[in-house]
Amino acid sequence: MDITRRTLATTAGAAAALAALPATAQFKKRPLIIAHRGASGERPESTLMAFRLAIAEGADFIEPDLVSTKDGHLVVRHENNVTETTDVAARPEFATRKATKVIDGESLTGWFSEDFTLAEIKTLRARERLPRLRPGSAKFDGREAIATYQEVIDLARAESARLRRTIGTYPEMKHPTYFAGLGLAPERRLADMLKRNGLDSPTAPVFVQCFEVGPLKTFKTLSRAPRIQLVSAEGGPADAALTYRDMVSASGLKAVAAYANGIGPDWSMVIPTVDGGLGPATPLVADAHAAGLAVHPWTVRAENVFLPPKLRKGSNPADFGDVDAVYRALFAAGVDGLFSDFPALAVKARGYAAAPNCRAARRA
Repeated sequence: MDITRRTLATTAGAAAALAALPATAQFKKRPLIIAHRGASGERPESTLMAFRLAIAEGADFIEPDLVSTKDGHLVVRHENNVTETTDVAARPEFATRKATKVIDGESLTGWFSEDFTLAEIKTLRARERLPRLRPGSAKFDGREAIATYQEVIDLARAESARLRRTIGTYPEMKHPTYFAGLGLAPERRLADMLKRNGLDSPTAPVFVQCFEVGPLKTFKTLSRAPRIQLVSAEGGPADAALTYRDMVSASGLKAVAAYANGIGPDWSMVIPTVDGGLGPATPLVADAHAAGLAVHPWTVRAENVFLPPKLRKGSNPADFGDVDAVYRALFAAGVDGLFSDFPALAVKARGYAAAPNCRAARRA
């Protein structure tokens, strides 16, 4: 299915036929542009204003990271440590909530979502996480509260109706094993929310992603929504005794395909850096497709600091480099979608990659 078309008008017969297709066929007509925490290069990440801008720029999906409040609500923050992305440190009424915790083996000090009720966390105001790198975004500090996932779903639905194109959500369960230890496991809460919103379907405009393995397996038993196993170039899942590199081997991908519909690798796992520039594509996309898995790499950012040395322009880390080269290399490698902090740039590059003369040039 082309998830960006007006799927709400799909007939019951067509939907039934579509559900029988593998994930790579359902979501493949053109690569999806997934707005990483919204247009997070231009507005404070994970805010409704960042998601609105991403939709206006043409994103197919908006991606919220989900953490839990003390009273079990799923709210949208990059991490449960909200110190860097809110004004909590300047709020004297919450000074005693500052704590040091060990999360997935890392000791962190700050203020944590699970120590606030929804009503309390809603009083905080969002801030740009990288203000020196993204001062233009930091100008919007303090304008928005922390959103709930339900508010993000509502926004996507309203904008889908207004624009007459389907806009999906792409939630990530953050630290689910840690939250389970607090009695706040997200899997059932998320599955129930999708059901209440008519999104419990293999063809629904939603992907549920996670870096851990067990929570995705559990989620599979609770919901029919598509699932994405996130993988990184280093390390391994916090809840499993294997590495991410093991997971993207031929046998590892077959194991992932038993509980997920796709993988979300670090983009460098698809297009590595070689001698300071972009090297040839790895076999990962072809191997994943052979296992029946879609491939949605993360996260393409435009600033020099995030690009290989040969793609940088000038010496200022905040200036934009040749990010188009990354987009084009990923599209040429056959990815089914990609995450970007700058969805407008990704949409533009996708259009270039789809142009007939460009396709002909790649075949020549």
